[in-house]
Amino acid sequence: MYAAKIIGTVVCTTKDEKLNGMKLLVVQPISLLTLKDEGKAAVAIDSVGAGLNEVVLVVGGSSARQTTVTNNTPVDATIMAIVDLIDIKGNKVFEKGKS
Repeated sequence: MYAAKIIGTVVCTTKDEKLNGMKLLVVQPISLLTLKDEGKAAVAIDSVGAGLNEVVLVVGGSSARQTTVTNNTPVDATIMAIVDLIDIKGNKVFEKGKS
């Protein structure tokens, strides 16, 4: 599982039928300590209704297929939580809705 920021969307008019109705978002992995970009962006299925610029938690591999939305679908990354707060050693690194 890793933290990421939603930076875009992907639209596919032709795709595997198991993916019909699923929202595809571009996620940019970020550091939990600094919130700076870390690694390469990826495409993930949104199972929680995330939106642009939100900080989310993404799960990959076989775990990505274990949410209610993605059960038995051909996915390798799923957004499974929207982050409200990141607190490390008593320091608020991130709080939703605050810059």
